Amino acid sequence: MDYELLLNEVLNIGKEMIKSGAETDRAEDSMYRMLESYDVEQCSIFAIQSDIQATIKPTGGSFITQIRRVHKIGFNYDRLDYLNNLSRYICKNKPGIEEIREKYEEVMNRRPQPLYLKYLSAILGGIGFGVYFGCDAADSLAGTVICAVCIVYMGNVLEKKGHNLVVYNLSLAFLSSAAVFIADKAGFGHHPDRIVLGLNMVLISGLGVANGIRDVLKQAFLSGLLSIVNSFLGAVAIACGTGLAMVLLEGEMYEMYIAPSIMVQLISCGVASMGFALLFQAAVKQSFFAGIGGMVNCGCYLLVQNLNGNNFAAVMAGAAFVAAYAYVMSRVHRAPATIFLTTSIMPVIPGATLFYMMHGFVQADYGLAREQTIALAQTCLAIAFGFLIVEIVTRQMSGGRQQR
Repeated sequence: MDYELLLNEVLNIGKEMIKSGAETDRAEDSMYRMLESYDVEQCSIFAIQSDIQATIKPTGGSFITQIRRVHKIGFNYDRLDYLNNLSRYICKNKPGIEEIREKYEEVMNRRPQPLYLKYLSAILGGIGFGVYFGCDAADSLAGTVICAVCIVYMGNVLEKKGHNLVVYNLSLAFLSSAAVFIADKAGFGHHPDRIVLGLNMVLISGLGVANGIRDVLKQAFLSGLLSIVNSFLGAVAIACGTGLAMVLLEGEMYEMYIAPSIMVQLISCGVASMGFALLFQAAVKQSFFAGIGGMVNCGCYLLVQNLNGNNFAAVMAGAAFVAAYAYVMSRVHRAPATIFLTTSIMPVIPGATLFYMMHGFVQADYGLAREQTIALAQTCLAIAFGFLIVEIVTRQMSGGRQQR
C-alpha cells in the first residue's frame, strides 16, 4: 500500500465533504475511520472550514503529512450522502488506491441537479415562508416571479463569477428586495415587507449556525466559531442589501407580520423545509422527510408557545425536536444527520427578527432595533440549548452501547 497516495485520496474525500456542507466533526471522524481501517499505527487530523491537516505513520514506516486548503463551502447534500457512503465502504472493504480513486470519481461526476428543480426548490422555499409570514395570493405570485428571476438566475450568474458570501448575499438581497418594492409600486402584491421576509429566508445563512453550534458542543471550538461568524457575516450582508433597497426605493413596512392559521403555518413550513432540502440538492425522498421535520418542528414551537407563552422555551422545544429527528433520520436513511438538521430547523431560524432589526436601524427606530437584536440573541441561545439537550441524551445512549 502506498500510504502517501492513500492519505491523498482520503483528504480529497474529506475536503469534498466539507465543501458539500458536512460539519467538520463528521468529516474529521470519517477521515480518521478510513485511515485507521488500514495498517496505520498513528493518525492525527485537524479540520476546519478552510483547512485540513493530517499526519499518519504506517506500521514500520515514516511519518507522512499532507495539507488541503478548502476555498469554497456550499451545500450539495446529494454529493455529501454519496461521499459518506464511500467512506463507509472504504472502512469495511479496505480497497486499493485505484478502486478508491475510481469510486471517488463516480461520486464527483454524478449528474447535477436539473435546473428546473433548482427553480422549483427556491420557489417552494420563498412562497412557503412568505405564506407563513402572511402573504396572500397576489404576494405569492409576485414572490414566485422574483424567486425565479432574482434568487435563482442571478444567483447562478454571481456564483460563476466567484463565491464571496458577503458579496453574494448582499447583491441578491438588494436585487430581490428592490424587485419587490418596484413591483409594489407597479401594483403587484399587497405586502412587500412580507414578500421580502420570505425571500430573505431563502438567502438566510443561519443554517451554518446549526453546524457551528454542534461543533462547539463537540468541543471543536475553532471550527464552530468560524461557522457562526461566517453565518453572521452572511446575515449582516442580507440585512444591508435589504436596507439599501429600502432607502433607495423608499420601501415601506406596513405592519409587523400577522401569522395565519395554525394549519396554514404547519403546511407552509413543511413546504418551505422541503424546498430548502431540494435547494441544497438532497434526494427527493430525503427532502420529503425534511419537510415533515419542518412541519412538526413548527408544531412543537406553536404548541409550547400556546401552552407556556414563552418564545425562548418554544424555540428550544423546536430545536430539540429537530436534533432528535435528524439523529433518527440519519439512522433510517443511512445518511448524514446534517441533511435533516439544517433544513428542518428553518421554521425557528430568526429571519423575520433579522429583517425587523435592520428596518429599525434604517428608519432610526432604535427601540425596535434593540428589541429585535435581543430577540435574535435569545433565539440563537434557545437553539443551542435545544441541541445541547439532545446531544447529552445521545451521548449517554452511545456510551451505554459502548459499555455493553
